Amino acid sequence: VQLVESGGGLVQAGGSLRLSCAASGSTFSIHAMGWYRQAPGKQRELVATIGSGGGSTYYADSVKGRFTISRDNAKRMMYLQMNSLKPEDTGVYRCNAGTYWGQGTQVTVSS
Repeated sequence: VQLVESGGGLVQAGGSLRLSCAASGSTFSIHAMGWYRQAPGKQRELVATIGSGGGSTYYADSVKGRFTISRDNAKRMMYLQMNSLKPEDTGVYRCNAGTYWGQGTQVTVSS
């Protein structure tokens, strides 16, 4: 499975971004997937996860109510809708599927 993220950028606090993760490989639909982020000087943090069928989700407390994770197995895509962004949401966001990782996309939230 190869994963490629997109959709990051610079946004003001309170704004929104939608991250996408495009996956290749025939086994995409069997994997639970997730989004992680890492800010400079900080440890990698789990943001959200979604089950293989899309029916089971988990969110870190820091993003609960603001972020929504989803996936489209037919398109081999996973998404992270991020609303009400805060400066502390800044970081490199990477998608994960089992042992596979994307390269990441930078999200910067200015105050």
